[in-house]
Amino acid sequence: MGDSIDDLSERLLAFARARDWEQFQSPKNLAMALAGEAGELLEHFQWLTEAQSADLSPEKRRAVAHELADILSYLLRLAERLDVDLIAATHEKIAINEVRYPAERVRGDARRASEYED
Repeated sequence: MGDSIDDLSERLLAFARARDWEQFQSPKNLAMALAGEAGELLEHFQWLTEAQSADLSPEKRRAVAHELADILSYLLRLAERLDVDLIAATHEKIAINEVRYPAERVRGDARRASEYED
């Protein structure tokens, strides 16, 4: 069992195929499941202070880890179904954001790109 994204994606694909679940894992359904899991992750942080959110109990940290794993699993399945190379897409998006948010212009300021005056 490898630790690469490709290895994990292949294991998830094999898991789905062994259960004949690919028929249910359309891009639409996977995107919806991904959003649902993100909501479940948010529930663990709802009503916590900033400090509490950074200092989770071991039990809460494990539950959060499982939600993150669910999110990653659905993300990888969606990328596989749409033939998206997540590593390449992420590198491309970082390059775009480096142009949209030049460090010397936005350092310490978390506004959206459209909120900066030219």
